[in-house]
Formats: sequence, C-alpha cells, structure tokens
Amino acid sequence: MSQSESHLSRNLRNRHIQLIALGGTIGVGLFLGSAQAIRNAGPALIVSYLVGGIAIFFIMRALGELLTYRPVAGSFAVYAEEFCGPFAGFVTGWSYWFMWVVMAMAELTAIGIYVRFWLPAIPQWLPPLLALAVLYAANLLAVGVFGELEFWFALIKIVTIVALIVAGVAVIAFHFGHFGSQASFTNLWSHGGFLPFGMLGVLLTLQMVMFAYSGVELIGVTAGEAENPAVVLPRATNGIIFRILLFYIGALVVIMALVPWNQLSPDTSPFVFVFEKLGIPAAATIINIVVITAATSSCNSGLFSTGRMLYSLACRGQGPRAFGSLNSRKVPAAGIHLSAAVMLVGVFLNYLVPRQVFMWVTSVSLVGTLWTWGIIMVAHVGYRRAVSEGRVAASSFRMPGAPVVNWLVVAFLLFVTAMLWLKPVTRVALYVAPVWFGLLTIGYFGAKPQAAPDKIPAPRP
Repeated sequence: MSQSESHLSRNLRNRHIQLIALGGTIGVGLFLGSAQAIRNAGPALIVSYLVGGIAIFFIMRALGELLTYRPVAGSFAVYAEEFCGPFAGFVTGWSYWFMWVVMAMAELTAIGIYVRFWLPAIPQWLPPLLALAVLYAANLLAVGVFGELEFWFALIKIVTIVALIVAGVAVIAFHFGHFGSQASFTNLWSHGGFLPFGMLGVLLTLQMVMFAYSGVELIGVTAGEAENPAVVLPRATNGIIFRILLFYIGALVVIMALVPWNQLSPDTSPFVFVFEKLGIPAAATIINIVVITAATSSCNSGLFSTGRMLYSLACRGQGPRAFGSLNSRKVPAAGIHLSAAVMLVGVFLNYLVPRQVFMWVTSVSLVGTLWTWGIIMVAHVGYRRAVSEGRVAASSFRMPGAPVVNWLVVAFLLFVTAMLWLKPVTRVALYVAPVWFGLLTIGYFGAKPQAAPDKIPAPRP
C-alpha cells in the first residue's frame, strides 16, 4: 500500500464536522426517548438536560484541547493509550466501537417503530434491515460523500426543531390554534409543580438524558479527516455545545409550555403530537419522516465512527491487521463490514423482543458512552500533567477548571452509571458491562497487543 493510500482523506470541512456531531447526537434520544422521560420527571426534565449539558460542556472542552494537541482518527483511544496506558487505550477503542454498534441498534429500532405508523402490519425487524443495507452501502463511498449526506440529514432535524420552537413561541405569545387557550409557560409549574415526582424523577431520567447526548464526541472521530484541523476543530467544539443545549432545552421548554406535560403520551413522540395539533397539514406524516431521518442519520454516524475506530485500533496494533487497510476511496471498508454485520443483531432483537429492545440497547450503549466520556476527562488530566512536565506541547484551546472539574465530571458519570440499577429495564446494562470488560481484559492480555502509537499515520496538514 502506498503512503498516500495509508492515510484517511482530509475532506471534512467545518460544516461537515459540526453537522456530523449534531446528527449523531440529535436522534431517537430526543425525538422518541423524551416522551417517556417527560412522563417520568415532568417539567423537571429540563433540569436533567441542563445538568447533563454542563457535564457535556466540560467533556467537549477537554476533548477539544486534546484534539488541537494531536488531531488523529480514533482520538480518545489514542489519548487514553498515551496518557493512561496501553490497556486503557485498548478498552476505550473497543468499548467505543461496541457502544456505537449498540447505539445503531437503537436507531434501527426507532426506524422500525416509526415506519409502522404507516404500515402497522409490517414486521418491526424489516425496516431496520433495509435501512442498514442502504447505510452500509453509503458508508463505503468516499468520506466527502458521507460528509455531504450527513450534513443534509442533520440539517433536516435542525430545521424541524427550530420550526417547532418558532411556531411554539408564536402560539404562546398570540394564543391561536389548537393550543391557544392553554399554551403558557405557566404549564411548566401548574400541573403538580415543576418537580411533580421530586428529585427522584429527575435522577431516573438521567439515563435517557445522557443517552440523548451520546454522539457529541463524534468530533473526535472526525479529527483524522478534518480539513485544517487546528482551525476547524476548536470552532466545531465550541459551536456544538451551545447548539445542542439550545435545541434540546429550547424544544422541551416549548413543548411543555404548549401542552401540560401530563397530557403527553409516553408512547408517542412529543414532536409528532405537537406538530399535528398545530394544524399543519399532514404534520404527523412529516414529523415521522423527520424522526426516521434522525434515526437514519445517527445510525449513519455510527457506521462512520465504528469503521474509523477499528482502523485506529489496527494501526496501533490493538486490533486485527486487516482493519488497518483502506480501500481505493480511502475508506476503512473492513471495519465497516464488521460493524454492519454485528448491527444485524439489532434486527434479530427486533424480531425476538420488539417491545423491550429499545430500552435494552440504549442502556447498554450508555455504559460505553459513559466510559468514553470518563476516559476523555482522565486522559486530559494526564495531558495537562505532561504539559507541566515539559513532555508535550501545550494547546492554545484550553478547558477551564482543570483538574478539579475533571474529577467532578467523572464522579457525575459514575453516579449516572449507578442510577441504571434502579430500573429493571436499564439494569440489564450493568449485567452486560462486567461481561464486556471481562472479555476485553482476556482479549488484551491473551493477544498481548503492542502499544505502538508511532504506527498511527501522522496527521497531514
């Protein structure tokens, strides 16, 4: 393989990277998962999103600082290896791959659920199978094509959320339409109070809230293919944080101001419900298309990220060598092949347990997400220590509050993990996690991978 073929192509621009991360984040966690979360916490769900958003702010600033220090594919696995040790890098890389594979199963499940809005007789497993086949083919194209596809996927979701916020604020201000007589910000505290289930209700929603933020770290995976990373990555990191907080909290505030939270069904997307009641022609059909697009977009990001993570693992000697090769389009096709094959398990689960599969896979994937975010914060502490000792260069893009904030965020992530035990349907993740980490430990020490950061293709300007 020639040198030019051994590098990922740097064809992702700032708009691509911002929208890829937004596309990976704004998925079923907001459009579908928020329905059950509202039922469990009421208006106090806003507090859950705000607290989670603050943690995400610091995680992304820490990641942004590490990215400007060394912009490579599979970034946080590389940083874990460099600043926490080879075992941490191995576990992080494979756990991130596992997390996105399982998260893609959740997105595929959502596609199956929402297609049945039009075709209730269709088996729930069939739409996920068809969607996976199309996305698998798309991800084998050049990365620039993927970037454009994901840009437009994500833009559809963002336009929808902005339209809901604007239309909702107009209804609240001028009291017209179906919601006119009851639309008011007082709905946020008039039906059982702002905390109808107390703080326990808030805590019980943290699992779905943090799952909804999953994917924000995709900026790190795109680093190896970012055009002009020193400029693009800091901009993308700062921009994504505030946009996600605006879209999530803004949309939820408007929804629960338009209609009392206790009138929302946990089985129906609040976006579908609100747009339909606003009197927009074919609103339910339009929003269902948008929700399917959201799930498809997030699954698309999952295939992208898992292929790149397997490529990074192989380049560092921590995965099968075959995953370290690129096809003629400079795409890590072997990793995409494996990821798509494993995602077929999600199709099988939709056949076996269609009612439970969504909560199962979201809970299991969240464990991998929390590990990844935690390791970013720990690796950042190691990086700052290396900077103070003069072993590595300091980045001009710095996270505030280190190292105290790092450990506070890690403690918060551990707390969210512990909260999974409170509900039987999420407890399954805590059964799966020890098995997964046990298998990784056996794999690491059994295969004895060699820590070889120098094998990673050097980032090209």
